[in-house]
Amino acid sequence: MYEESVIKLSEKESLLKSFVLFFLVIEVFLSFIFYQYEKIEEEHMRENLFLEMKNYSFFFDDERFDIDIVAKSSKEQLYELYFDKDSLYILVPFPANQDDLVKVFYPKKEYKALLDVMRHSILLQFIFLSLIAILISLLFAFYSLSPLRKSLELLETFIKDIIHDLNTPITSILINLKMMDAKNEEVESITKSTKTISMLHNNLNTYLQEAQFASEKFNLRELIDEQVDFFAPMYDYLQWDVDIENIVLKSDKNAFSRVIYNILSNACKYNTSDGSITIKTHNNILSISNTSYGIKNPSKIFERFYKESDRGLGIGLHIVEALCKQLHIEKKLLVKNNIVTIHLYLDKVTLN
Repeated sequence: MYEESVIKLSEKESLLKSFVLFFLVIEVFLSFIFYQYEKIEEEHMRENLFLEMKNYSFFFDDERFDIDIVAKSSKEQLYELYFDKDSLYILVPFPANQDDLVKVFYPKKEYKALLDVMRHSILLQFIFLSLIAILISLLFAFYSLSPLRKSLELLETFIKDIIHDLNTPITSILINLKMMDAKNEEVESITKSTKTISMLHNNLNTYLQEAQFASEKFNLRELIDEQVDFFAPMYDYLQWDVDIENIVLKSDKNAFSRVIYNILSNACKYNTSDGSITIKTHNNILSISNTSYGIKNPSKIFERFYKESDRGLGIGLHIVEALCKQLHIEKKLLVKNNIVTIHLYLDKVTLN
């Protein structure tokens, strides 16, 4: 079902964001802890080496260390740990000569090897705790997703009930209107209003269910004229400019009609009081333009439930987005000088 796919996308997005946010918080916390832990372990390693070198200076019984005789210097203190380019070392007194000192040193290469072993061990611990963090983050994300899932299930049930309750009366009204005098203005007005409700009903049904598309041939000009004839009387204050080439399409006519209906409905509702709507084709591109007061966020205009005023439900252009993908029709939105244009690229559905 279409709505189920939307719910899954919403759930996946919410799940991913919750997981990433919680996991990043844990990882930052773990990184800080392990950074400090590494510094502490390195300091302990130096202290242990210092104590072992100091003990070695008394007994000289550890093969890891070596000694050298160096001249006494006022800059270096006895029994302090120092580094040079090749080793770690301490200086101890040389009883046989007061002007010299014994240098007990440990190769820096060996020291770096010890550091690598220590850091490898810490890295394994970090990876292990990160895996636990992933599990905890997933559990947290699924837990936080539960209210969203309940809300979406409630929305789905609500829309199903609306569609079920609307289907019978709309069908009954349309059937009875066909039996009445179509030339009567009141009847025509009721017919148009009922068709509007029927199209909204179809939008809700499209939003809820996975559409079953059928491929059929139809004339684009005839379909556009039918939609214009429907909207133009209701928005007679707008200037309509229609120039459609004689193009035959092979696609789902009902779905394509809903695409045009939703675009024109949006173009009419959000037009200016003395505005215009232009519909034309060129090189298998259907362009629908309308004057407007501008769009604040053009990049969001096709998002589900997005709307820039209190009017509408915010699903009309989202349904256009979904149907165009299903019909393999590329679209492009342009906003320039308060003129909004939607281009529909019909190459894949045009019969040459």
